[in-house]
Amino acid sequence: MIVSASRRTDIPALFSEWFYNRVKAGFVLLRNPYNFHQVGRVTLTPDKVKGFVFWTKNAAPMLLRIHELESFKYYFQFTITAYEKDIERNVPNKQEVVIPAFKKLGTEKVIWRYDPILINERYTWDYHIRAFTKIAEELEGFTHKAVMSYVDAYRGVNLTAIGVKQMTLEQQREMAQQLAEIAMKHGIKLTACAENVGLPFARCIDATMFGLKKSKDNSQRGLCTCDESIDIGAYNTCTNGCAYCYANHYGYKKPIIDPNCDLLGDPLTGNEKIKQRN
Repeated sequence: MIVSASRRTDIPALFSEWFYNRVKAGFVLLRNPYNFHQVGRVTLTPDKVKGFVFWTKNAAPMLLRIHELESFKYYFQFTITAYEKDIERNVPNKQEVVIPAFKKLGTEKVIWRYDPILINERYTWDYHIRAFTKIAEELEGFTHKAVMSYVDAYRGVNLTAIGVKQMTLEQQREMAQQLAEIAMKHGIKLTACAENVGLPFARCIDATMFGLKKSKDNSQRGLCTCDESIDIGAYNTCTNGCAYCYANHYGYKKPIIDPNCDLLGDPLTGNEKIKQRN
C-alpha cells in the first residue's frame, strides 16, 4: 500500500517528529474524518508500505532525519508558489528556506507543484508568468516534473475575501500552455492536477514510481488520476495559514499535537472501533 502524508495537512513541515516516531513504532492510527468513532490502524513497516508520498510547502524540518527512511521508497509533492504572507501566512521564506530544502531531496524524489494558481489585483497573469519563470530557473536540474492547478471554491474557503477573479476555460488553457513552454525550457515537464486545460493529467500519487501497477483511486475527484493510497493526516491541523486552504474548517483552531500520540488530531477516547487498514 502507498501511504499519503498528507493531502490533509503538512506533515513534513509541521509534524515530522510525530511522523518519525510513528515509523519507529511501526504503525499509525488515523481517525475517519466523517465518523469520529472509526479509527484505522496502518502498519508502517517496509514490507507493508510500498512507498510514501509526502505533500509539503517546506520539507526542511523533515530533512534533519531523512536518513531514517533509508528502508523505504518515497518522493515529495513540494509546493513552491510566489505568494507572499497575505496568501500563505506562515510559510517560511522561499529563497532562504523552502527552495534550499527542495534542492536537497534529489531529482527523482521531488516534484514541484505550482498550485493553486489564483488571479487577483496583486497576483496578476503577468505576475504568475514572471514568478513561474524565476522559480523554474531556480529549480532547473533539481527536478524534471511539475504540477499546476487553478484555485477551486471549496466549501469553507472564502475566495471573495482575497479578491479572486474567475478565469474562463480558454484563459486557463492559454496560461497553462505558457507555463508548460517555460517549464520545458528548463527541463521540466508540466502536468495538470485534475484540470482539463490541454496538459497531460498529473498522477500525483503514482504507483509506477514505486515499481507497482497502476490502480486508480476512485474515491478522488473525477478528473483525478491518482493511484490508491491511505492518507495518514488529519484535517484541521495545518498551521501554514494559506488563504485558499480546503483542509481547515468547522471552527478551526490551532491544534496541540503530542509527538508521541498514535494519531494526529483528537486523541482516542476509548469508544472507537479500530480496524487494520493494510
